[in-house]
Amino acid sequence: MSSVAVSLNSVSKVYKRSHLGRTTLTPGVADIRFDVAEGEVFGLLGLNGSGKTTTLKLLLGLLFPTSGDARVFGHPAGSREAKKSLGYLPEIPYFYRYLTGREVLSFYGGLSGLAPATLRQRIDHVLAEVRMTAHAHRPMREYSKGMLQRIGLAQAMLHDPRLLVFDEPVTGLDPLGLREMREIIHKLNVGGKTVLFSSHSISEVEKLCHRVGILVKGRLERIVERSEWTTGGKSLEDIFVGTVDPEGRRS
Repeated sequence: MSSVAVSLNSVSKVYKRSHLGRTTLTPGVADIRFDVAEGEVFGLLGLNGSGKTTTLKLLLGLLFPTSGDARVFGHPAGSREAKKSLGYLPEIPYFYRYLTGREVLSFYGGLSGLAPATLRQRIDHVLAEVRMTAHAHRPMREYSKGMLQRIGLAQAMLHDPRLLVFDEPVTGLDPLGLREMREIIHKLNVGGKTVLFSSHSISEVEKLCHRVGILVKGRLERIVERSEWTTGGKSLEDIFVGTVDPEGRRS
């Protein structure tokens, strides 16, 4: 039986802002509950502002929940043990533009505490995995959007984490970039990695995920099994639209 890689138990986040003596409370997500099994590819779908990025940041320990509990392989989200187990690719990765791809990876590998000999081996390995070996000598300012995404992915993979978390990993990619990113994520999963990612691209989620969580206004409205869109008579797009807009008000 697979172990649990990710667990969110009744996680809520309320943003508190104070200005001129007045406090404003804004709900981010409310009562989020789901688990991701080790070895699974789990996708988060939702409209803009539905809470996808907030959910991921709570899991990463970049935000702290107002209530509830988030864990990574049994360790509290944000703890040293949890951070060692995961790699993260943000929606828009930022790197120093004057560094080469190899220098970027060397910098982040040093921050991760990898020994020099191990780091050299891992850099060569991840560059090959994301198909960037031939471009690793070029400065980041010369990279396309797709190349930046692949270096960002290499950075997330560098310390060989068990869990990979991606926020909108295919945003802005051209058709070739989309295909390459899909192939890399699939290969990582086949190699035993757990993947959790958010996306607006339903077609990519449909191709990659075992299960999908649909967020609506900060709440997890539904978890969809792969069999529901492969043999259930409805596409994932149909299921998504029916969940976020059940009365067809946006049609």
